Amino acid sequence: MEKTFQNSNIKNLLFKNRILRSATHEGMGDQDGRPKKELEELYVCLAKGGVGGIITGIVGVQENGRALKNMNMITDDFIADYKRMTDRVHEHGVPIIMQLVHAGRQTNRETIHGERPMAPSAIRDKMYYRSKPKKMNHDEIYEVINNFATAIERAKKAGFDGIQLHCAHGFLLSQFLSPHMNRRKDRWGGNIKNRFRIIAEIIRAAKKRTGDFPILVKINGYDHRPKGMRVDQAVKISQLLEQEGCDGIEVSCGVMEDGFCTIRTDHIPVDLVMETALNIKRVNHRVKWLIAPLVNIFIKKRAPVYSYNVSAARQIKKSVTIPVIAVGGIRDLEGIKEIINSNGADYVSMARPFIIEPDIVNKFSTGLSTSSKCISCAFCFLKSQDSSLRCYHKNIVKKSGEQDLRKIRSDKKSVYS
Repeated sequence: MEKTFQNSNIKNLLFKNRILRSATHEGMGDQDGRPKKELEELYVCLAKGGVGGIITGIVGVQENGRALKNMNMITDDFIADYKRMTDRVHEHGVPIIMQLVHAGRQTNRETIHGERPMAPSAIRDKMYYRSKPKKMNHDEIYEVINNFATAIERAKKAGFDGIQLHCAHGFLLSQFLSPHMNRRKDRWGGNIKNRFRIIAEIIRAAKKRTGDFPILVKINGYDHRPKGMRVDQAVKISQLLEQEGCDGIEVSCGVMEDGFCTIRTDHIPVDLVMETALNIKRVNHRVKWLIAPLVNIFIKKRAPVYSYNVSAARQIKKSVTIPVIAVGGIRDLEGIKEIINSNGADYVSMARPFIIEPDIVNKFSTGLSTSSKCISCAFCFLKSQDSSLRCYHKNIVKKSGEQDLRKIRSDKKSVYS
């Protein structure tokens, strides 16, 4: 039976279809993290476009957990701004879920006002090598737990229909789960239950304060770190999540050190990497030209580019009874229907296709389109680190999907702006 455009539920959340907007960083927060009007308009546009549900971009739970300067935060002062946003989204019958995050070691001193990043273990991140993190003590861990629980309370007051804990992509909660990044020997490290403990404590604290407010979790099905996350561990973590009362699991992959793994592309846009990458963009112009040929060597391009988390999602779905969401390189209606109707996942979520076509679900449901216009170039991912989210690609110059780097160098605005 075809289920894609049928009503369904995750706990008490009603979705009019099974195509969700997955979180992506929008870069639409002011210097304090207050949501800008353009973020509200973005979500309203998505709601009008037929999406089943919206998961917001990353929202920080404390100042020293910022991943980027232009990301949103959740404080008591911002509740009214978010409430106006959720009220407008709800006018279109669409649930909106706030994604909460702490960056952990995936940030730098400049972003967190001179503080040293913190992590489960003092292991340097190759993408943020100038800011070696400090190992968190017990008080700092409990502070994070409390701040997540407080943020969940605020999200409920602001009218969100649920929250999603970001436990993927190498951010703090993902760092605790990973045996590669968590080398602790105490109750917060070692076996899977210990590495999972911080997440269990957050869920328990939140449920005491917010009752049956829906809590979803985003996890990595795998990454490419030595002794990192693998599918068999992700399955066990998913089972622990269900035991703790998690209401749904979104399955993604990868960490920043993995290169283009979480966000995949047929071709690494070298010039744009040179312009935006934290460790490169401030380098002398002449040095950049020496570095450029090495980018493709040191920044890995992963394959496949499409539907790359469905296999992990399928294995996780077999191990739990709560809903599972597959994300990652999902681009066409035929593929979406196959994933859902073959029990590969209960839902699919997309991020980049909604950037270029916020009404893509309406197009799918009415037969106006069967495939996204998104070519997975990753320009939006790179540019949104210090600019607002939008599609930055303006010129596809080769059928193979490769970019003419000479043209980019001579006239960047012809390709992205």
